[in-house]
Amino acid sequence: MPLPLTHDDPPGFGPYRLIARLGSGGMGTVYLARSPGGRTLALKTMHARIARDAEFRTRFRLEADAARVIGGRYGAQVVAADPAAETPYLATEYVLGPPLDDAVEQCGPLPEAAVRALGAALCGALGQLHRSDVVHRDLKPSNIMVTAHGPKVIDFGIARALGDERLTHTGSAVGTPAFMSPEQASGQEHAPAGDVFALAGVLVFAATGRGPFGGGQPADLLYRVRYADPDLTGTPAALVPLLSRCLAKDPAVRPTTTELAGQLHDGSGEFADHLPDPLLALIGARASEVWQLTPERLPAPEGTPTLPPPTDTPAKGRLSRRGLLTAGAGAALGVAGAGTGLWSWLSSGAPDPGTPPYPKPTAGPTVPPLAKKKLDSLWQQQVAEPETDVTPGNPAPPAAFEDLGLVFAGAGLAGIDPPTGSVAWTTDAEHGSWQTAWDATHLYRLPVEHGASAPLRIVPLDPVTGKPGKAAVELADFNGCMWLNQLLCVTADTFYLAGCVGRSSDIYFQPGQSWYVIAVDRTHGTVRWRQPLPERPPKVKYVGSTRLYYLAAKAVGDRLVLLFEANDGTVRAQARDTRTGALAWDRPFPAHRDLVRPQLATDARHVYLGNGPLRALRLTDGTPAWDTSTARAGKTYGPPTLKDGVLYAVEKGLGAVAFDAATGKVRWTQQGGDAGRSAVYDPPVVGPGHVYVHSKSEGVLRAVSLTSHLTAHTYTTTADRFAAHDASKVVLALGGHFLAGFPLQ
Repeated sequence: MPLPLTHDDPPGFGPYRLIARLGSGGMGTVYLARSPGGRTLALKTMHARIARDAEFRTRFRLEADAARVIGGRYGAQVVAADPAAETPYLATEYVLGPPLDDAVEQCGPLPEAAVRALGAALCGALGQLHRSDVVHRDLKPSNIMVTAHGPKVIDFGIARALGDERLTHTGSAVGTPAFMSPEQASGQEHAPAGDVFALAGVLVFAATGRGPFGGGQPADLLYRVRYADPDLTGTPAALVPLLSRCLAKDPAVRPTTTELAGQLHDGSGEFADHLPDPLLALIGARASEVWQLTPERLPAPEGTPTLPPPTDTPAKGRLSRRGLLTAGAGAALGVAGAGTGLWSWLSSGAPDPGTPPYPKPTAGPTVPPLAKKKLDSLWQQQVAEPETDVTPGNPAPPAAFEDLGLVFAGAGLAGIDPPTGSVAWTTDAEHGSWQTAWDATHLYRLPVEHGASAPLRIVPLDPVTGKPGKAAVELADFNGCMWLNQLLCVTADTFYLAGCVGRSSDIYFQPGQSWYVIAVDRTHGTVRWRQPLPERPPKVKYVGSTRLYYLAAKAVGDRLVLLFEANDGTVRAQARDTRTGALAWDRPFPAHRDLVRPQLATDARHVYLGNGPLRALRLTDGTPAWDTSTARAGKTYGPPTLKDGVLYAVEKGLGAVAFDAATGKVRWTQQGGDAGRSAVYDPPVVGPGHVYVHSKSEGVLRAVSLTSHLTAHTYTTTADRFAAHDASKVVLALGGHFLAGFPLQ
């Protein structure tokens, strides 16, 4: 439960104002805090006396890194971290729910169905860590927060990379004795199998109210963990064989998280469906009490000097429906060390009117400050990367729209002045790239409505201010509350969408929903046609899929060209008749979905596809007009860019290649010793005299001359997404926590 601040607690850290204390221990203090935009956060700090120790600072940095790895779905989303500050701090979302130990203490042991649901979801969390070669090493009931949409794992104070022994002394046992693995209790390497052991102990606790090795002194616990059989008395009989295997002394005997999840539950139903009513009531109470808190500070002991009180009161926060369901999926866009202009680009949108700017926090090593990432660009700004585990589809590249650059970073859209990099406007944090489309002069978005059902609306955005206007279209039959509705593209007379029909209280894809690809008359706002889409199953246990139906879309003549992601993760190139919506053709697309960029190269006759061989498919029937797998057999190409009848792509091991778009004949290839270093998953950017290709391994953007075919300029960059803004003669580069502008020549 939150406690009042003490007399010597500071007013805040960086831009975050302290509201209350959540707890304090030997390492530091955890506070309840609020951002300038009103978002409620948990802010963890390190005691000053410990912060002087380089090893503890390193641990703090690694904790922040591990929290970023697990992300906002399975953990508390990281908003900012500054391990290099005088008082290091880590700001994360405030999880709306109790820790598991409180839940069991106040509501009693969980029924078997809830234990199974909890275990399957925690397997997903640990799997996320293990796939990034990180182990938690301290999984226990107090480090697991229970929310209505699944558990979240927190506190990564001793998490570390696999094989990293720098912070572990030989023969020492680091962790919580009651939930340690035998190998961890012996001071040996704690691999993913050790986390599985700890997870089994957590599930025994959830089912019985006690750990599998009892209580007592740490030395006694460590001995029982290493040598005694677990006590599974009271554990549901059907779970005993599985948990016994997880608690085996030999790590090789234990199942993987994937195997364990499959044996715990089949994934049916929502997570909340399996929780007992008293626990649901406790979760609801924890979610509501945080908004009723007002800052309180205990008086200082008599004669003790006090800090001056805060001069302003933070704005009261309001959780949107999506914010409640995703527990903070909209990350702050301005992060530690942000450049001028983007600092106030927070998850709440623009700064509160009339509120003076908050001071910037000092940048830390996990998000390098500008001074440590000096780029040879025209300008640069520091921004947040999208949260990949909660952001649908693949990260969107920047784009050109009239005099603006459009940039999606974190969870919102900004209009950028390309010559200077200054921010013209920002939208709110519920604005995703898949909800946005534009034509030559108009910009549109699908707002996320709140409630169980509301009409799906398409609203214009003012290009000058970014503010939404009156709805251009309102579709009562489609559910505007669905976060994953897609605005695919816009033509002079038609909006193309993917939308959900019917009431739904879940913002993700779930079984039983009805989804359609839709064409809407832009003038009259009526549905011209709709064609059904296959049902989308959940991605993992109890968590709806966030994989969009379409990775790219473009309307050309009488064809709507699409890159469609099937339920098995494969990608298909498709075209629909724009008059009826009927599928005109469907072809396999060889690329892995994570390598597909949301861009399509088309002209009046063909769609040009890379990510394997380079192909020109006829829009009429999808048959190849030409294909490099014949003339250049075995060659691999990235996604292409089309300009003035020439198709540009990167050939693996060779560099930039220019093709005649009509015939597929090679016009020229990049020359020079650096030609073969370019990445094959980025479409080239084409300027008046150069084509720009990216080398991720070197961290450079190369400008290759269109006349000499040699590298004319090399620019250092952290980016991996690029776009040309022809009017401003600027290459917009986004990625690696930076947005930058380079000369387009």
